[in-house]
Amino acid sequence: MNGCCMSMEKIRAWLSENRITEVECLVPDMTGKARGKFIPADKFIKEDSRLPESILVQTVTGDYTPIHDELVDPMDTDMSLHPDENTMRLVPWADDPTGQIIHDCYTRQGEPHPLASRNVLKRVLALYEAEGWKPVVAPEVEFYLVQKNIDPDYELEPPIGRSGRREAGRQSYSIDAANEFDPIIEDMYDFCEAQKLDVDTLIHESGLAQMEINFLHGDALDLADQVFVFKRTMRETALRHGIYATFMAKPMEHEPGSALHIHQSIVDARTGRNIFTNEDDSEHERFRHFVGGLQQYIPGAIAFFAPSVNSYRRFAPDIAAPVHLNWGYENRTTGIRVPDSSPQARRLENRFPGVDANPYLAFAASLACGYLGMKKKIAPTEPHGGDAFQEPITVARSLEAALGLLESSDDLRNVMGNRFAKAYAAVKREEFEAFNKVISSWEREFLLLNV
Repeated sequence: MNGCCMSMEKIRAWLSENRITEVECLVPDMTGKARGKFIPADKFIKEDSRLPESILVQTVTGDYTPIHDELVDPMDTDMSLHPDENTMRLVPWADDPTGQIIHDCYTRQGEPHPLASRNVLKRVLALYEAEGWKPVVAPEVEFYLVQKNIDPDYELEPPIGRSGRREAGRQSYSIDAANEFDPIIEDMYDFCEAQKLDVDTLIHESGLAQMEINFLHGDALDLADQVFVFKRTMRETALRHGIYATFMAKPMEHEPGSALHIHQSIVDARTGRNIFTNEDDSEHERFRHFVGGLQQYIPGAIAFFAPSVNSYRRFAPDIAAPVHLNWGYENRTTGIRVPDSSPQARRLENRFPGVDANPYLAFAASLACGYLGMKKKIAPTEPHGGDAFQEPITVARSLEAALGLLESSDDLRNVMGNRFAKAYAAVKREEFEAFNKVISSWEREFLLLNV
């Protein structure tokens, strides 16, 4: 029995064991949003699944780029979907027994589709596998709880907690502030447990009703899947309590942004030993080269870490987000932080990605930068020992500028896939142009009668 048949037998048994009547066939699109379809369980087992490949190159508004026909077949042909048995999960909020399975996308020729974000991460992981290395990641996901907002002309505001009041002032790490939303948090943990998401600690961040959930470290593809599922889960949990959970990078003007911090280390795939550490527990030169790769290639990768026009509102002075390429030991003011840890847990934290980033692409881009650094033996700068927030801003301040840097980074585009990089830039540039047509309230307030 070949691998595909064995996989379907495992899925068939799981559907039967859990009495599942319907399957959510999921595909993460370029924005990290779930696309797909609902299929009755008995039909899911008997028939192949397909979707138009054009869903992979839609903008966040559902539109297409002017070069759409250069990116995909102009006839809008289907691609084949292959369910990944490792992603089988129940849908705990569904009324009837429902399963969800993430699918990989393949071309009509049977090749992994180069425009599927999950395949982009697999492409980067294959480079590590060829070296005998295995990345280990641990994401930290920040998000806001906000009052329902059905009119986009009104600013967002924090929801009312159990006390009947809204938060006021900074509540970093406050237990009582987090407990204001205890019913939501309890449901979230129950839903995560039902889906076998490796969520660890939850803390209250510094923003009003801003939370952070940490995941246990593990395989990069598995953790990207889990972050993808968690975002859906958290939104659903909040809606059940009459509020929103938002993963915008900067949802409120006077509150800090939300990040997707990525802790990453590399182990020897055969021995499990951390390749950043020598036998005598000192730093291996690969550790510094990984840092050097991040420093050199992050400018081109910012478009993956900050994928929307809103993302760049994080990158501003005095806003507690990285705005330069410094690195340092135990220094949260740098964009690349080395946490205090044991030699075998030696790792780096990439603090650039916003929580609005597609987790597959954020992980892929971060690991691609480090891979290039190790392969090219790129030396980093000296570690920063002070308040790096005082340094001049060096990262891109707009999506348009970031896309230009991506298009000029040949090494990074080669690792991520040139066809994908072209499609990504086209989709994101279309989003930028759509945003750029909108006249803001700031312009009406300050320019209407003053220029």
